[in-house]
Amino acid sequence: MSELVTGEAVALELRPARLPSRALAVLLDLVVTVAVYVAVTIALVASTSSLDEAAQTALTIATFVLVLVGGPIAVETLSHGRSLGKMACGLRVVRDDGGPIRFRHALVRGLIGVIEILMTFGVIACIASLVSARGRRLGDVFAGTLVVRERVPFSSAGFMPPPPPWLAGRFSGLDLSAVPDDLWLAVRQYLTRAGQLDPRVGWAMAERLAADVAARTGAPVPREVPPPAYLAAVLQERQAREARRAFGEASAGGPAAPAAPRVPVSPAPTPPSAPASITPPPVPPSGDLPEVSRDVPSDGRRGTGFVPPA
Repeated sequence: MSELVTGEAVALELRPARLPSRALAVLLDLVVTVAVYVAVTIALVASTSSLDEAAQTALTIATFVLVLVGGPIAVETLSHGRSLGKMACGLRVVRDDGGPIRFRHALVRGLIGVIEILMTFGVIACIASLVSARGRRLGDVFAGTLVVRERVPFSSAGFMPPPPPWLAGRFSGLDLSAVPDDLWLAVRQYLTRAGQLDPRVGWAMAERLAADVAARTGAPVPREVPPPAYLAAVLQERQAREARRAFGEASAGGPAAPAAPRVPVSPAPTPPSAPASITPPPVPPSGDLPEVSRDVPSDGRRGTGFVPPA
């Protein structure tokens, strides 16, 4: 799987710039370059008015070459492929392998650009960009360069589409223990970048990855399941198993969470206890009433059954 990642992923990550954005970038660069050329020309004419006509002509040609030809070459070399127009449009000139350009690349692009952009008003460059599959002009073809887009929408990066609902739990019985980590990484990278790939290239990559996963699991890919949906469903099943394993270990034998510190709570004041209710003794039936002692005490008062306290 290493050749899949290193061989194709770098080329597929490059997003070639199309003709409208490139034309706008070139137009901005030309406006800035012509403005600088006019300013330098006026300054030279004012400072060399005492020279003869031949010297003024030589200075004019030298100014044209240095500003309109050498200026863009120097800017692209020092900025590694980002001129003012390309910076404003979010573009960059890179090599075919995605690396930064050097002086020789900028030199070839600048010299051929004089012919296909300045002398023909961009007609040759537009035709070559429309004919090329990656929008390259003649200077890019001879220099081995490519103008790519640097600004990629954030929403499309890192988004992994979920599998179809009808595949939920379909592959719960697969043995995924034999699938290596690098293959899972390749599957995840494909799913997150599937929307940026060419449809035919993306389908071929999905078939290759699905065949590799099926060979490790021992179960073939169902014919009615498309390879991208199969990869999404299998990857979701693996993630669900890892989540269940992680949460299961944490609840069963994982380290216990530290107990929260106990805050002392002052006891609430106890309200005064109400007097206990006195339950009267049961009244026996009338036939069983006890006889009240009618003994007369020693002081001559009639007994009432009341015994005074000592």
